[in-house]
Amino acid sequence: MPVFRAGSPFHAVLLALACGVALSAARAEPLDEPHLNIVPRTGAEAARIAAVTAPPKDFSKPAKFEHLSAGAATVRPRSNADAFSDHSANMPFESELDFKVGNALFRKLWVSSPSSTLASDGLGPLYNARSCQRCHLKDGRGHPPEGPEDSAVSMFLRVSIPGAPDDAFTDVEDYLATVPEPTYGSQLQDFAVAGLPAEYRLQIEYEELEVPLSGGEVATLRVPSYTAADLGYGPLHPQAMLSPRVAPQMIGLGLLEAVPAADILAHADPKDADGDGISGRANVVRSVEFGIPMLGRFGLKAGAPTIREQSAAAFAGDIGISSPLFPDPWGECTEAEAACRAAPHGDGDERVNEIGAEGLDLVTFYSRNLGVPARRDVDAPDVLRGRQVFFETGCAACHVPSFVTHRLEDQPEQSFQLIWPYTDLLLHDMGEGLADHRPEGLAGGTEWRTAPLWGIGLTEQVSGHTRFLHDGRARNLTEAILWHGGEAQAARDAVVEMPKADRDALIRFLESL
Repeated sequence: MPVFRAGSPFHAVLLALACGVALSAARAEPLDEPHLNIVPRTGAEAARIAAVTAPPKDFSKPAKFEHLSAGAATVRPRSNADAFSDHSANMPFESELDFKVGNALFRKLWVSSPSSTLASDGLGPLYNARSCQRCHLKDGRGHPPEGPEDSAVSMFLRVSIPGAPDDAFTDVEDYLATVPEPTYGSQLQDFAVAGLPAEYRLQIEYEELEVPLSGGEVATLRVPSYTAADLGYGPLHPQAMLSPRVAPQMIGLGLLEAVPAADILAHADPKDADGDGISGRANVVRSVEFGIPMLGRFGLKAGAPTIREQSAAAFAGDIGISSPLFPDPWGECTEAEAACRAAPHGDGDERVNEIGAEGLDLVTFYSRNLGVPARRDVDAPDVLRGRQVFFETGCAACHVPSFVTHRLEDQPEQSFQLIWPYTDLLLHDMGEGLADHRPEGLAGGTEWRTAPLWGIGLTEQVSGHTRFLHDGRARNLTEAILWHGGEAQAARDAVVEMPKADRDALIRFLESL
């Protein structure tokens, strides 16, 4: 596990992230959140926040405002597949048009160049999907292909090889630097425009593993193995590291972006100083937009610092669309894929990028403001019992229930909201069962960012399935829990051994989120 030497640049960065101070004399703004216009908290506000986010002592009733998952931004729960597609409930009326235009760009089907639809061409030439919505269907969760006839459009394989760290990371002990695979880049694309071969076909095989539970129950887990089949541009590098990724749900991203870095780092305990077996660590990544180290928050290993950067990276890698942050018009095509780089692209004399700054900002605004539905059955007896089991089992050590967001001058939807995302946004060792053995930033091969749990009970309603974890291997919430290892092993074992009634109540609580 990477360790920061005292006095090293990244040790100082973590201190700066926690304290909100600048490190470089060349920059006046804090290094952690330069993209936010923050109004500093007062001492009285800090005391109020500590009180409302303290762990519960009374499990006979829900906490005050617990049903409002996103504070004033919470949306009413729908009974159809559009439950994740409403905008923040507190969005000003004058902002609704930006949200709708951002939605249109999120849903837009891009076409290959050259095309008469100049504002929509530039697809690929290699790509995983033709639109953002194709992966995040209904703004929800993707899924692995089920059988040879099912598309892998909402899932792909990341790929990299070991490499030398850049100068900013040389003082990080045990840091496992990576670079893109020489031929295939940083992710594999399974579609291509006419005349070019796709990079690969995703092949998944499963073995079944039975897990006995208390009360005579038996759960069956699927153990996946992944193959990059039908490689279109030659063999992979012998040191290639592959990592499967399913598209996550989109709700509440702006609120997660607005959680103060200091509050996130307050939960970090990289050396397990308190001896509870939980050692959450921050991922620190170099921001493409700002050129500085920032706290990673987004992506399955917290590899992106902001929504805008995550969106631009997805346009480039998933669709092959260039933007001001990732300006290459050929997207992920490497120098070894010369025909891809030489193919027609959507940039030109009057169009510098295939999606410009304004379009990227609108997609960012849309992604930032997808509303989180209110809790259901928050005061039902079995849900309350499940809530108690959740805390007593230790789940809340990583799935931290609540935060209060920054006061923000120009983002009323995210400003100073009490939210209930059930994540600490930190990295945790999840054990060998879930390991991909592919580092990302400071995340090691067994580490993953704690997934937010808000909205998880609506997955089947929105996405039409109940596939969970980073690669969708779990077919229900019980299986997802049983895959937890590493730091979560003790909590997982407690779920296996607890009375069936308590296990059922825990699942009911999760379904209410």
